[in-house]
This record gives sequence, structure tokens and C-alpha cells, in this order.
Amino acid sequence: MIDKRAAEIYDVSVADWEGEIDFYRALIKETNAKSVLEIACGTGRIATRLAQDGLRVVGVDHSPAMLDVARAKNSNARWIEGDMRSFEAGERFDLAIIPGHSFQFMLTPDDQLATLACAKRHLNAGGRLVIHLDHQDVKWLGEIHGEFEHAKDVIHPETGHTIQAWRAWRYNRATQTASATTRRKELDATGQVLDEWETGPVYLHCVFRFEMEHLLARAGFEIEALYGDFLRGELQEESSEMIGVARNT
Repeated sequence: MIDKRAAEIYDVSVADWEGEIDFYRALIKETNAKSVLEIACGTGRIATRLAQDGLRVVGVDHSPAMLDVARAKNSNARWIEGDMRSFEAGERFDLAIIPGHSFQFMLTPDDQLATLACAKRHLNAGGRLVIHLDHQDVKWLGEIHGEFEHAKDVIHPETGHTIQAWRAWRYNRATQTASATTRRKELDATGQVLDEWETGPVYLHCVFRFEMEHLLARAGFEIEALYGDFLRGELQEESSEMIGVARNT
């Protein structure tokens, strides 16, 4: 569960991927979608902007702290606290998205299929589901040693303090699960350390291409496209992202 401190700096910690918002807007136009469900919406990084376009938007997340940040943005989106495997929004949508690698928080086939079934239940017939995944770098996974390395520093949007970060990754080949533990320090304008804390480990399932295709097929989706970036480039060896577009059959 993401706590209040992590939620406060989330928007400055996670930038848009190149072409990400335009990708969703183009897909909405092409499919004539009028309603969007963002699953694992976090602070509403995407949902708030789509709501500003005049769409009916609902965002679902399990973190109250993240939803507090989303609500403070005063968009027309509706926010629901819930588990992506079992939430109930009370309506159906033309488009559902699971952005920012969030599907990878589902660590087992049962959890993955429950999430897909829940998304399907909330889609209109012919509605689309977009899942954004990390395209796994097997070489990097094989070189993980669990040592802390300096990560991205950010400026707290309210206090102006610098938040320094170090992150250690581990990988379990037997379960295809990576885990990240993060240490942070908060510094004032003079460089004095005001606070330091550790969070995690956070676990992420490393999903590979054909695994994802099998999961979507088992869940009753028809895959329409698989991209290596949000510019609709072909998924290739060097692609860092994997974006699947599937149709609810």
C-alpha cells in the first residue's frame, strides 16, 4: 500500500511516457469511445486529463493516499477505492486502461485472470482494454544483485525539499518476480537531512509477450495490436515497453 509520503511525490517521480496521452486520445477517437475506466489510476495522472476532454472517466485504485491526491485535482472524474481484481464501478465503459506497468502487481495467474475478468465485466461489448507493461530486459534481470543504487531525486511539490532516493532490486527466476526496496532522504534548502525512511519491498511480476497473449485469450479478449512504444512502433528486441490493445468479445 502506497503511503501518504509516496503519494505526495508520485506525480514528480513518474513522468509520462513519450506519446502516452496522445496514444490514448487517438484510440478514443478511433473507437468513438465516450467513457474510460482507468484501473490502478494512482493520482489520476491520466484520468484527470481525459476527463478534461469531456469524457466520462472513472479511476480505481486501492491506495486512499493516492486517491486523495487525485481528488485534490478537482477534475470531473469519479474515484473509487478498490482492488483491481474485484472492484465494482456500477457501470460499463467503452475503454479500460491499466497503465504504468500496474498489471505487474498481480503476481499469480489467478490474480492476473481475476483482474482481466473484472475489467471485462466493466466493458461494453466491443470495448477495448489497454495494458501497458514493462518489456523485460532479461540481461538486466540476470545482473540484479540486490545492491542499493542511486535513483531519481525529486523536489517535493509542496515543501520544495529535495527527496533523494536509492533503490535495490532483486529477482526470483522461479516466480518471475522482481522486488524493489527504496530508501529516501528529505533535505532542506541547506542540505540538512530532515527525515529518512525505507519502503518496500514492492513486488512486480515480469510478464513476457506470449504469457500476456495467453492470459488475454483465456480471459475472452481478442488482441488487436501489440506495440513497443506509445508511438505505435513494432514490439522489437530493444523495446522498453509493451502495450497491448485487446477487444472485449
